[in-house]
Amino acid sequence: MILAAPHIDTGDTAWLLAATALVLLMTPGLALFYGGMVRTKSVLNMLMMSFVSIALVTVVWLAAGYSLAFGDDAFGGLIGGLKHAGMAGIGPDSVQGTVPTILFATFQLTFAIITAALISGAVADRAKFGAWLVFVPLWALLVYVPVAHWVWGPGGWILDSLGALDFAGGLPVEVTSGASGLALCLVLGPRLGFKKDAMRPHNLPMVMLGAGLLWFGWFGFNAGSALGANGLAAAAFLNTLTAGCTGLLGWLFVEQRRDGHPTTLGAASGAVAGLVAITPSCGSVSLLGALVVGLAAGLVCSYAVSWKFKLNYDDSLDVVGVHLVGGVIGTVLIGVFATESMTGGAEGLLYGGGLGQLGRQLVAVVAVGAYAFAVTYGIGKLIDRVIGLRADEEQEQTGLDLTVHAETAYDHGVLGHGAPVSSSVPSAQKVKAQA
Repeated sequence: MILAAPHIDTGDTAWLLAATALVLLMTPGLALFYGGMVRTKSVLNMLMMSFVSIALVTVVWLAAGYSLAFGDDAFGGLIGGLKHAGMAGIGPDSVQGTVPTILFATFQLTFAIITAALISGAVADRAKFGAWLVFVPLWALLVYVPVAHWVWGPGGWILDSLGALDFAGGLPVEVTSGASGLALCLVLGPRLGFKKDAMRPHNLPMVMLGAGLLWFGWFGFNAGSALGANGLAAAAFLNTLTAGCTGLLGWLFVEQRRDGHPTTLGAASGAVAGLVAITPSCGSVSLLGALVVGLAAGLVCSYAVSWKFKLNYDDSLDVVGVHLVGGVIGTVLIGVFATESMTGGAEGLLYGGGLGQLGRQLVAVVAVGAYAFAVTYGIGKLIDRVIGLRADEEQEQTGLDLTVHAETAYDHGVLGHGAPVSSSVPSAQKVKAQA
């Protein structure tokens, strides 16, 4: 039997090009989502943390990250080799499945970018911007790249040895960002006034716009992970839409019963929670499974975001409560709702698969969460000792926009915080003098 040589399928390539652009759009969407949730004095800093992650992770990914994550296994399922460092040996005619390898590498790059940017929400209002510039490339190489290899890379131990399933990033994206966010906010400590001062979102329309862009981009994130214009992509697309809807409704249900008021912030957060949870499972569960996964995330995450007040960790924008908890829910429930018609083999507990797949999913979650937390905590401590991780008290009180970037997002005079100031000035001292 003669096997057909790998070839580039134009339909699959066209879809993956579009999906890659959609996923890249998620990072500016995240910037707006996070930017609306912080106070006026640190809006631009929050936007910058997301946008600079695009540049930093791209450089790291092209230099070594892609090769280490998706190159041939070099060390017992833990990491790939450096054969393709600097994208060596990958030309326009190289093929990955039915798409150009260079496009596959770019698609995976957009995942790495938004995962790093997600962590910024846990340390909003108080992290040094210079320290963030150091943290992102170190974290991408030491945390994201190995986990991506474990889950998706050739010979990765979670994929090949353990047999846990993760279609679009519950482990490398959601669990790692959530566990890493927890580690970093523990290193930093709480914001000034945590649990005392009101720290409400300053611009809820911006939050809703950001959530809408995230939801739009998520179709590329999940359906694009089929790596082809096919039925699996269509099923992942519908599952993504469905889980986002039930996540939104679940969160609003809790708010209505608990607080008496369904809120716009709750609607945005619930949709994101449902999308987070369906990310690992969109290619493994049926439509019924997607309904339950999204609803479970909306219900549970709406309570999980309040854990920080009881446990005294200041996860500023609820990265732990939404991404870690939602990622765990979606990854574990694969072991309950996976269907053979979607996976091509593995089945969950509800469909007669027994406890085996559920156990594999649990092992993967614990291993990835523990690794991401431990390594991120170490990176954070190292940076804090060498250059300092936290902005000083004066910067935090005045706001990082003014003291770090010498800009303000709004005319403060209009907002009632003093005389009008320029939105862009030569120095922070000049703005302070005008204010």
